Amino acid sequence: MNAPDPAARAETIYDRDLDKNPANHQPLTPLSYLDRAARVFPDHVAVIHGDLRRTYAELYERSRRLAASLVARGIGRGDTVAVMLANTPEMIECHYGVPMTGAVLNTLNTRLDAAGLAFCLDHGEARVLITDREFSRVVGPALEQARHKPLVVDVDDPVFTGEGTAIGSLGYEALLDEGDPTRDWAMPADEWDAISLNYTSGTTGDPKGVVYHHRGAALLSLGNVITGNLGQHPVYLWTLPMFHCNGWCFPWTLSVVAGTHVCLRQVRAGALYAAIAEHGVTHLCGAPIVMQLLLNASGKERRPLPHRVAFLTAAAPPPQAVLGAMGAAGFDVTHLYGLTETYGPAVVNAWHRDWDALDADARAEKMARQGVRYPVLEGFDIRDPETCESVPADGETMGEAMFRGNVVMRGYLKNPKATEAAFKGGWFRSGDLGVKHPDGYIQLKDRSKDIIISGGENISSIEVEDALFRHPAVSAAAVVARPDAEWGETPMAFVELKPGATVEADALIAWCRERLAPYKLPRHIVFGELPKTSTGKVQKYLLRERAKEG
Repeated sequence: MNAPDPAARAETIYDRDLDKNPANHQPLTPLSYLDRAARVFPDHVAVIHGDLRRTYAELYERSRRLAASLVARGIGRGDTVAVMLANTPEMIECHYGVPMTGAVLNTLNTRLDAAGLAFCLDHGEARVLITDREFSRVVGPALEQARHKPLVVDVDDPVFTGEGTAIGSLGYEALLDEGDPTRDWAMPADEWDAISLNYTSGTTGDPKGVVYHHRGAALLSLGNVITGNLGQHPVYLWTLPMFHCNGWCFPWTLSVVAGTHVCLRQVRAGALYAAIAEHGVTHLCGAPIVMQLLLNASGKERRPLPHRVAFLTAAAPPPQAVLGAMGAAGFDVTHLYGLTETYGPAVVNAWHRDWDALDADARAEKMARQGVRYPVLEGFDIRDPETCESVPADGETMGEAMFRGNVVMRGYLKNPKATEAAFKGGWFRSGDLGVKHPDGYIQLKDRSKDIIISGGENISSIEVEDALFRHPAVSAAAVVARPDAEWGETPMAFVELKPGATVEADALIAWCRERLAPYKLPRHIVFGELPKTSTGKVQKYLLRERAKEG
């Protein structure tokens, strides 16, 4: 697929007196999906959370109240509204109400530490922070460290029964009470306008702020409907964090088909089975850890499924044994691939029915592949990172996975150098290395930037190494991914101590705990001399093999 040829734009009879006008051209935005759902299915249940039930008419009204109240407080196009929320009704409302003002929604990773949150608040220049009281212990220190001092709005979710306090000057419900639900909300003037900001961990330095536009969010939402085979009124269980790539755009996707959001604050086996059984869940998305929770549930936690349930998963391909067990338990698994920079999954291992007849090993080979592009993605290929030429489809020649199309980010906020590097050659460069098979299906082989994906979240090996290096006993450290049945991958550290120095593994992990978010901590530490090249570079490929061997 070639890029448009400028010469082909010479005027033709179809370019005369057939101009764009408001009647035939409107900017694409996922906000219109909620407007339609509320008009067509006003009484259909849109949100379930504990004992709470809200219809599409109510979801639309509350989103419009949020938008109106933010506008009254001076929030508009180009402003950032950050949210630190669990998978609750307020998070869904923010996905509509915030961009209805023209502002940009920044969903913060609830697993970050105070320093990481402070960086995001400052870099994104947040004017408002909407936060759940569950996270007050980390949000409070983050606000003290941040230079920007946003208006803080507290969400007091009655389903949450743990410890936590209000730290802001305004409650979320009080904020909504200020808003007029009849006030017109703002369609984007241009579908290229930013709709959300998502921070992703890089291999070095601070997180990068990935900017999504309305067009991409609208299109990936439709892509989810097609790829996930969502019919009208599906029931979707929230196990995937909505802060992660805006929940793969599913907060907007569900409005296309007037689906029901089943909110879940904590992902536990018993709660998963109960929600599926009681609400007739048809679809859910999640990392490998969610599959493990379902499969390892006790007999007391399990409930009979009302029907077969579609399970969409990303990250590393699930092992054949896990896929078989999920199928036997009543779940149909679809493997996806994407990055924060592609609005979440934009590639699917589209299954051929005749592959069902293959033996177990052959099926496992097919399932190990990341697959082909979504219908709403224009280009996905394995290309030479130097020449940007497509590699042979021989299943052996390595190259870099590259994306091109309308569901690729606008770029990195305030980081033109990183944006230029990511788009070099007219393709988005993922940093993932893989091969292309003769049938066009792509399979990843390695991550060129040594990113560790644990529970669906990216962990920079260099960030963990930096924390280890700071210990006075450590001479050198290298961190690689160790396969983990529950989390997919976890960090494993190989540490070389200074002559005469001693330190226990538990003490070193405790040291890191003071400097890293909990999910980034190395789970295993191996002491000894690190394998190096003649120039002193650590041979990480050898360490990866050792990590795989346990």
